[in-house]
Amino acid sequence: VQLQASGGGLVQAGASLRLSCVVSGGTFSNYGMGWFRQAPGKEREFVAGISWSGDRTKYADSVKGRFTISRDNAKNTMYLQMNSLKSEDTAVYYCAADRAGWGTRWIEYDYWGQGTQVTVSS
Repeated sequence: VQLQASGGGLVQAGASLRLSCVVSGGTFSNYGMGWFRQAPGKEREFVAGISWSGDRTKYADSVKGRFTISRDNAKNTMYLQMNSLKSEDTAVYYCAADRAGWGTRWIEYDYWGQGTQVTVSS
């Protein structure tokens, strides 16, 4: 299973970005999916997760109300819509697939994308 994340960039505080994660080599609808991020010098942290069908989601408190996770199983793609970006959102964002759920711990995930850089200037 391969995951390809894209959509990162350099934006000003308050702007929006949409990240995408395309999954290939497996049956996308069989995987719970998640977004994680890692800032320099910090541990990888959970951002958002979504169930196999997309009917259930969860978010880190730091992004709740600003970020929206979604998926399109027909396109084998997951998204992260990020609004009202803040400088503290600056990080490399990773998408991940989990055969057993869509948990908040990175160690639970089976497959990872390569990451996409998001930089928010204040």
